[in-house]
Amino acid sequence: ENKPGASGNMGADQTAKANDGYTVMLCDVSALAISPSLYTKLPFDPSKDLRGVAMLAYSPHMLVVHPSVPASNLKELVELSKKSKIDFAVTAMGSAPHLAGYQVASLTGAKWEYIPYKGGSQAVTDTIAGQTQVLMNGMLATLPFVQQNKLKVIGVSKATRVPLLPNVPTLAEQGATGFESGTWQGILAPAGMPKAHVDKLSAALISIIRSPDVRARLAAQGAEVNTMNAAEMDTFFNAERKKWAGVVAKSGLKLD
Repeated sequence: ENKPGASGNMGADQTAKANDGYTVMLCDVSALAISPSLYTKLPFDPSKDLRGVAMLAYSPHMLVVHPSVPASNLKELVELSKKSKIDFAVTAMGSAPHLAGYQVASLTGAKWEYIPYKGGSQAVTDTIAGQTQVLMNGMLATLPFVQQNKLKVIGVSKATRVPLLPNVPTLAEQGATGFESGTWQGILAPAGMPKAHVDKLSAALISIIRSPDVRARLAAQGAEVNTMNAAEMDTFFNAERKKWAGVVAKSGLKLD
């Protein structure tokens, strides 16, 4: 069942309250880790009401611009933003791409205006059309438009370069020191799910995602298999929550 809404919080709330022993959710773990510090009212506590099952894959964000923008790297884009009005399409207020864009600006001194959208699709469409000039978005959804020359890539948010785009530098290489963000696809379950169920499901999912066929399909889209078991995922989630809490606090952003 697809349960969109509020950056995954609606689905997370439903999962947290499930007591059948079999309900789990596939989500962007980093996006969910942002919620406790971003929302003033949250009907669940991710760190208490949910538990990790397995991390499956990771894909970075891509910082892209409309092809007409006279910048081919982050330094040129930052300098341009200080001289000209630059509109930055935000896939959703408080989303991981939004806060990633804020963090890049904080690290580099970029000056752009955030234009909020209600989803990634329209943000991408308007950037392709030139109504906005800059976009930070997930690689899986953005790469096809880069390959079609409808968008120009400035950099990727990974700690190391993406094998699919070896000539595209990371944002950290270009001055956003230490910066890394992206989509971490993982499985979460209600905190009360029996450990035996969690361990069995975790082992099965990790085995499937590590298969050569799945690895190849993900790699072709710019994603990589990056597995964690239940305990490792809980540790990762807590670290992400602390990291993004600092970014949210610095931005001053709060949502109801």
